[in-house]
Amino acid sequence: MSRRTDAIDDLVARACQGQARAIGRLISLVEDASPLLREAMAALAPHVGGAQVVGLTGAPGVGKSTTTSALIGEYRRRGRRVGVLAVDPSSPFSGGALLGDRIRMSEHATDPGVFIRSTAARGHLGGLTVATPQALRVLDAAGFDVILVETVGVGQSEVEIARLADSTAVLLAPGMGDGIQAAKAGLLEIGDVYVVNKADRDGADKVRRDLRSMLSHAERLPGAWRPPVLSLVATQGDGVAAVVDALDEHHARSAEDGTLARRRTRRARDEVEAIALTAMRARWGDLGEGHRLDALAADVAAGRLDPYGAADTLL
Repeated sequence: MSRRTDAIDDLVARACQGQARAIGRLISLVEDASPLLREAMAALAPHVGGAQVVGLTGAPGVGKSTTTSALIGEYRRRGRRVGVLAVDPSSPFSGGALLGDRIRMSEHATDPGVFIRSTAARGHLGGLTVATPQALRVLDAAGFDVILVETVGVGQSEVEIARLADSTAVLLAPGMGDGIQAAKAGLLEIGDVYVVNKADRDGADKVRRDLRSMLSHAERLPGAWRPPVLSLVATQGDGVAAVVDALDEHHARSAEDGTLARRRTRRARDEVEAIALTAMRARWGDLGEGHRLDALAADVAAGRLDPYGAADTLL
């Protein structure tokens, strides 16, 4: 046990110094749900809380990966270290994932101030993975100034990024459906900054007008943040500086009015709840076949017990 603890402490120490190999190993512990994860998270805890977490979301094809690469370049020009978590969808048939987001960010591969990790959704809904919150902790403790979280293409129920990030940028593009479709997808409720990418294409002006019109009808408290609608051509870098300025302004405003602290507390609450539920399900599984849950389920199916009573008994 002592040797194992020393090994974790050494791994955490090297990760906090920014060593890429150590950071990667810690994230692998997270993804594999390693028995060492509890010790690793305990060692990381004193080092977290300094990173600005930016979520990038939008429908498939709007240019999230290209935008992420452009944002990395702009943040690096401003002297900030950047960590990236790019979530790729998993095949519902094979369970595999291409993990190809990093291909579009290859220009940053040799930059020691950038760490990019692609991870598979593994069937988890919400645009993220179950490991994302702990992976964020690793990058935060490693001293990255900004952590960019790129989701898989999101839809109506896949908006978890708004609960995870300090600021959420929603990307849209002309030709991806009208503004009403954007509203139906739930994207107008989660964004702090809206970005119309591929703004050099026909229809971009209409998308911006539709967005501004719909956002103007949203009910907001006096003095509350009003999400800007910005134009971007990520492939050329046009408008990237304005996007970063808006994200920085939102982060500063959130820290000033207490919104940032509330978001981070809610994020921690969700994380604790998820870990507790996972541990509880694991305990049920450890009981083996024919355990109390199966008996309770049989009673519910036969009408001898209601599901609420069964749940109370199980807990």
